[in-house]
Amino acid sequence: MMQAMLQYAGYLILLLVLAYPLGKYIDNVMRGRWVWLSPVIRPVERFLYRLTGVNEREEMTWKKYLGCALLFNFCGFALLFALLMLQGRLPLNPMELSGLEWPLAFNTAVSFVTNTNWQAYSGELQLSYISQMFGLTVQNFVSAGTGMAVLYALIRGFVRTYDDTIGNFWTDLTKSVGYVLVPLAVVVTLLIGSQGVVQNFEDYTTYNLSETVVTEYGTAISKGVVPGGPAASQIAIKQLGTNGGGFFGTNSAHPLENPTPFSNLVEMLSILLIPAALCFSFGNAVGSRRQGVTIFAAMFALLVLGMGIIGFSEQAGTAQLAQNGAVLLEAGDMQPGGNMEGKETRFGIASSAAWAEFTTAASNGSVNSMHDSYTPIGGLITMLNMQLGEVVFGGVGCGLYGMLCFAILTVFIAGLMVGRTPEFMGKKIEPYEMKMAVLACLATPVAILAGSGIASMLPEVAESMNNHGAHGLSELLYAYSSCGGNNGSAFAGFGADTVFLNVSLGIVMLLARFLPIVAVVAIAGSLAGKKKLAVTEGTLPTDNVMFAGLLIAIVLLVGALSFFPALSLGPIAEFLQ
Repeated sequence: MMQAMLQYAGYLILLLVLAYPLGKYIDNVMRGRWVWLSPVIRPVERFLYRLTGVNEREEMTWKKYLGCALLFNFCGFALLFALLMLQGRLPLNPMELSGLEWPLAFNTAVSFVTNTNWQAYSGELQLSYISQMFGLTVQNFVSAGTGMAVLYALIRGFVRTYDDTIGNFWTDLTKSVGYVLVPLAVVVTLLIGSQGVVQNFEDYTTYNLSETVVTEYGTAISKGVVPGGPAASQIAIKQLGTNGGGFFGTNSAHPLENPTPFSNLVEMLSILLIPAALCFSFGNAVGSRRQGVTIFAAMFALLVLGMGIIGFSEQAGTAQLAQNGAVLLEAGDMQPGGNMEGKETRFGIASSAAWAEFTTAASNGSVNSMHDSYTPIGGLITMLNMQLGEVVFGGVGCGLYGMLCFAILTVFIAGLMVGRTPEFMGKKIEPYEMKMAVLACLATPVAILAGSGIASMLPEVAESMNNHGAHGLSELLYAYSSCGGNNGSAFAGFGADTVFLNVSLGIVMLLARFLPIVAVVAIAGSLAGKKKLAVTEGTLPTDNVMFAGLLIAIVLLVGALSFFPALSLGPIAEFLQ
């Protein structure tokens, strides 16, 4: 147990040490300041502006900014949808894979455009190299860039006064991808590539098995296949961009995606690196580092709490596992103890539990163990992380702007309780901002509960489940929570490739991604036009421990009120059985 606690502490300390300097760098980039990579990237940036006809000095109103963001993402969806449908007629397809059927192509295109990366397919079996590289990997970059751009639009709303503009979407997107995501992805690609993560364009390798295997259907298998492909470059940005979609079907549990403890460490830290750094970017941008530290502290506390619960639950196991001594729950010299079902022995419980918390706290969705095999409480925490609206650091940009919407709610509620003026960072919070903040905060719960409620009544969905009863409901609820939380991980065993599930999950992803973006950009435009209020005795402090505690309480309260009935019928009922 002590060794596990040291592992958890090591992960958290490394995250903090790396996030702080990166946060300052990102803020300098997004504010157009000269950084050490400028001599290399700035000429490329200028060339792209000339090529596309973008005026980098143009300022946009919030409506134009929003329109550009939505148009860009719609075009990305259309191009990716067409690519997936036509991949059978395109090059870089050594296995001669056919195009996807339209429901699966729709679901996959929506999934990657919305930064969700939900996968109702197995990558090495159904997607060609060109689909993986020019389709999915490109969207991994630009969907994360969109989140960072929208975040800085909101930040400008807090900073500017009497202004009707909030920046330029095209320059924000270009800077976030060119200066932040691409350089970091190159570094991570080289690090994990050095550990054996595959990166090639070769055909799949066929080999003879030492023994012929007979399946449950009576089929004799005498040959195996080792897949290849440009995996390392996609895996790097899938983690850094909080995307999560695996190159291979078993994702980061696959030995060609995540072969060693060092690759596991690099990939896991990459998941939360940019979302954590953006808290410090926010503090620098608004001229109050205490504000950034307060938001970071609230997120960090929720992260530590979730990691502790998952780690304890998996190490302790359950009474059923201990029954008749069938499973040794106590760690010893020759075995780790605890609930090792669904976990890789090369990672063990500590690295698996930490990854589970990191990936569901962010909108990442990559897994190095099967969450379906977790204890009921361990599985509950992974679900709850997503259901809170991906605000425990969350996705690149979207996690922080989601938490800032919760901060607006907290200021308003706290102000009503103590009779103080609802103000946040010098801007008065009025009914318009409240309506938009509520829309942003409730879009995820409504999409998840409505989608899973409808799905639970359909016989075809029940047939897609690997389990029934309380655990079966957890499978279904996890799937819609994953899509509604823009996460993309699955509870394993859930056969989601039907027309209804592909379309309904796609709609949930669209609503949970773009309704908050609309609300956040509208808030940014409203705040930018307001004056800055002076701090008085009636102003509620928003940069101290008390406010961080209130913020945590509001986040948990919204999650508890929204999802407690559903969780009671799923993981909680399973725990009590």
